[in-house]
Amino acid sequence: MEIDAWVTLAVIVLCFGLLVLNRIPPDVILMGGLTLLLVGGILSPEQALAGLANEGMVTVGALYVVVSGLKETGAIGWVVEYILGRPKSLPGAQIRMMTPVAIMSAFLNNTPVVAMMIPAIQDWSRRHQLPISKLLIPLSYAAMVGGTCTLIGTSTNLVVNGLLIKETGSSGIGIFELAWIGLPLTIIIILAVIILGKWLLPDRRSAISQFEDVRGYTVEMMVDADGPLIGKTIEQAGLRQLPGLYLIEIDRKDSLIPAVSPQEKLQADDRLVFAGVVESVVDLQKIRGLRPATNQVFKLDMPRTTRCMVEAVVSDSFPTAGKTIRESRFRNRYNAAIIAVSRNGEQLKIKIGDIILRPGDTLLLEAPPDFLEQQRNSRDFYLISRLEDSTPPRHENAQTAIIILIAMVLVVATGLLSMLKGALLAAGLMLITKCTVGSVARRSVDWQVLIVISASLGIGQALQITGAAQVIAQSLLSLASDSPHIALILIYTITAIFTAVITNNTAAVLMFPIAMAASQALGVDYMPFIITIMVAASVSFATPIGYQTNLMVYGPGGYRFSDYVKIGVPLTLLVGVIVVILVPQIWSF
Repeated sequence: MEIDAWVTLAVIVLCFGLLVLNRIPPDVILMGGLTLLLVGGILSPEQALAGLANEGMVTVGALYVVVSGLKETGAIGWVVEYILGRPKSLPGAQIRMMTPVAIMSAFLNNTPVVAMMIPAIQDWSRRHQLPISKLLIPLSYAAMVGGTCTLIGTSTNLVVNGLLIKETGSSGIGIFELAWIGLPLTIIIILAVIILGKWLLPDRRSAISQFEDVRGYTVEMMVDADGPLIGKTIEQAGLRQLPGLYLIEIDRKDSLIPAVSPQEKLQADDRLVFAGVVESVVDLQKIRGLRPATNQVFKLDMPRTTRCMVEAVVSDSFPTAGKTIRESRFRNRYNAAIIAVSRNGEQLKIKIGDIILRPGDTLLLEAPPDFLEQQRNSRDFYLISRLEDSTPPRHENAQTAIIILIAMVLVVATGLLSMLKGALLAAGLMLITKCTVGSVARRSVDWQVLIVISASLGIGQALQITGAAQVIAQSLLSLASDSPHIALILIYTITAIFTAVITNNTAAVLMFPIAMAASQALGVDYMPFIITIMVAASVSFATPIGYQTNLMVYGPGGYRFSDYVKIGVPLTLLVGVIVVILVPQIWSF
């Protein structure tokens, strides 16, 4: 190898070492590695920056906007209710989540499937007090392995099939031919994740499940007379699944129902009194069919969907301290409505309007976005802070958001549009139909993930253009001697390694001519080698940078680089064993 190839390998090893240490953010590490290759003259500016124009990276960015529309309209709740359901244990939750994801990924691009499911699983895990870190890596893995079941399950399969048709002039691989290896792999990997995940997946729970929040809010909610909750039990409505939230009582017309049973059916205009932590109180505001019991919310001079939630602590100089909220005319004075009040964890069993405000009370407010700036230096409050992701959903647009998502999936699945075009069109429609707004859409994009994807593509290109990848592959294949089985093992190993450090499609394209040459040299059929490349390039479990769905769950799951290595390497070895055993039996040499 030439000096450029050795430098590229050194940079890749350095990046991996720093990623394992987990002391520097991955986007900084990979951009640093890309900068070294650029400054060293190994990559030209066009080659280094090519990742920024990569279809996969732009597609992921557009999908964040699509998902923003689903979140802002509350459509994610439909996914939680009808697809994920109510699990009774962590293994049950993993099966409920991984099975439909694998099925969807067999026929759809796995990137939008994962993009749609991430916020749904975040909400689902919080409601059922499940560790999110035990769910998001399995989500990514299920999407990847599900894609091995059909020819259209992943772009890698289509790329390799295109190369095969061009090289051999054959009709290629049938759409369901890969199911012979894909279905066993999917079943085994789902079971392996559930069994091994107990020890190998990290257990990082949210602060809600680890600490008792001293800000115990009391909040009243009203059941909409024309909402979807009428006739549902408390449990069916999902009002018992929010962690750290307790339903104290129901005020129903002239009667009061304390110690509410989970089987109690909701009626129109029921007034529900809850006590709980702020995160769950915010979630409560997003449930379709519930609205704040205070009418002050609907008297504010701006649309509810443009407001946010703010916490403010009443100071000693608060002008109406000692008066009830109703008497203080809080809404007229501050253009904000009090949703809930916290007083040292005390349960305030009276209506919001009858609470007498005291210094030190923490108020949960629904207010315009500029409330924070207007009152930041006010002597009326000790402290004011905005709650993230607290804008009330646009429930009236939920059906529109779901229709846009389904339309995007259909036009891409039928080949009418590419994934990039479909995602960009869907993102535009989400904005046009007001399912989301520009400011929220911009904040929804995870720029760290996009930077990591683009930098990884640039570094992977250096491995290719310097010839390092080809030299490594051919050197290792020379160890195969005259054994097709050893050659198959080596092809799987090399492809899996390349997929872990460069993109799956690039790894497959690099390995295709090497596999064809190996089959000709050994005088055996090429199909086992081609199928092996397809599988090895599609199931990159071992690193977060090997596959974009791994990167998409990296931040939301609170993962470290080593988390992928711990569970990903054993699963990669397990897949290798299955492939080496089954592939020659199905597609004989």
